[in-house]
Amino acid sequence: MTTPGVTSTTPDPRTGPGHHERTTVAIVGTGFGGLAMALELQRHGFTDFLLLEKGDDVGGVWRENTYPGAACDIPSPYYSLSYEPNPEWSSRFSPQAEIQQYMRRLVDKYRLWPKIRFGCEVTSASFDESSGTWRIEAGDRTVVANVFVPATGQLSRPKLPDIPGLTDFAGTWFHSAQWNHDADLTGKRVAVVGTGASAVQFVPAIQPKVAHLTVFQRSAPWILPRPEVQYRRWHHKLFKRVPPIRLAERFGFWLLCEVISLGLVDAPWMRPLISQISLHKLRKEVPDPHLRAKLTPDYAVGCKRGLFSNDYLPTFSKPNVDLVTTRIERVEPNGVRTSDGRLHEADVIIYGTGFRASEFLGPMSVRGVAGRDLAEVWRDGAFAYKGMTVPGFPNMFLMYGPNTNLGCGSIIYMLETQARYIAQAIREVARQPGVAFDVREDVCDEYNRALQRRLDRSVWTLCSSWYRNASGRVTNNWPGTVSAYRLTARRWHPEDYRTLLPTRSTEGVTV
Repeated sequence: MTTPGVTSTTPDPRTGPGHHERTTVAIVGTGFGGLAMALELQRHGFTDFLLLEKGDDVGGVWRENTYPGAACDIPSPYYSLSYEPNPEWSSRFSPQAEIQQYMRRLVDKYRLWPKIRFGCEVTSASFDESSGTWRIEAGDRTVVANVFVPATGQLSRPKLPDIPGLTDFAGTWFHSAQWNHDADLTGKRVAVVGTGASAVQFVPAIQPKVAHLTVFQRSAPWILPRPEVQYRRWHHKLFKRVPPIRLAERFGFWLLCEVISLGLVDAPWMRPLISQISLHKLRKEVPDPHLRAKLTPDYAVGCKRGLFSNDYLPTFSKPNVDLVTTRIERVEPNGVRTSDGRLHEADVIIYGTGFRASEFLGPMSVRGVAGRDLAEVWRDGAFAYKGMTVPGFPNMFLMYGPNTNLGCGSIIYMLETQARYIAQAIREVARQPGVAFDVREDVCDEYNRALQRRLDRSVWTLCSSWYRNASGRVTNNWPGTVSAYRLTARRWHPEDYRTLLPTRSTEGVTV
């Protein structure tokens, strides 16, 4: 049975204060992870679920990241749900607004708006052993659920650098993930701190309008060619009328990413080839040898996130752009001072310094059996069985959890795999109302020992990056191809779990 919904693209307004709700499945977040989970349930007849969203619209990172030039760096035919293709992408690497609109259309089509509770930032979730349910607090809203699915992602909390004087700056400053659209950059002296994935996109976008652009680089990124294509009307007609052509493009990029992924762990002989492609591009686009030396990475290709751009490197040859590689000492009211004593004056500072990617689920407080604190369990680094379940936290399933990020590939492929696995578990919960499934500790430990052995062979151990936590453990990435992960997580096996029975009766599961 399908729950009736609405077709309006206006978010459901029923999000008033003081609510107490009961549901079978509570999903936190309406990015691709949360939507993939909800759609998987709905496509298989499960209707008793809620999505809790802290914002006022769906989209996750594609709602939050609105900086100039924001776009996907995985081709859109591949960066989309396999069962919901979009033959009308405007380009191969679609811009932010178009990706969010794709997500809103999914919510429209599957009538999910009534299922979403906007303005609900989850602060805590605790497992009640007596009833076998989760109690989830989001401000003055309480949700009790049989199954708790955090889908908050790994790139949802902006990270500011640890630089003295950050708040002393007298001008305008902000993080790229919280872009201040009221700040007019026209004719301004702009300082950019950071040269990661976001900066590679917004630096070329803002360069033409600013008076002067100073980019502070700690380490040069590996930049690869971006095979961009602007899709025309005839492309759209062709993709609609001859679906195999669209599928062939998706398959081609899937295959390319699978091959590159092998080079990150199992086929290190491939890395020099990739680095030569990048260095050839650098030589071609940056003729000045002194500048080119600054833009040449000094670490193994693939160790940090590889980036795709056709306009980033040429930007540094523009007359109004300076690249600074000297260490930042502090921020002062008039600009940024480097360790050589020079003050780089600025009117605006933009921090493109990434996210708190290794702090999974933070700042949410999560407590499992006997009040077990997930933050304490993860104090030496986050881990989960197949990236989804943690011993001592029954009926909690993570979307985009530890060691499920990719060095190359579409995370949506991974999310589809996870949603299918979790849906199988929820089906078992439906068959045994009140029962909670807790992954066995020995099963989880064995899985993660094998995982870490593979990660020890990976390129990600050769430098520091957001893929690793403070102790050096790789907590974010999956050491293999997406097809290997799908084989690993294709089935939910009850023997991997212990069954917990509630000590008092509870409401059953609605399907």
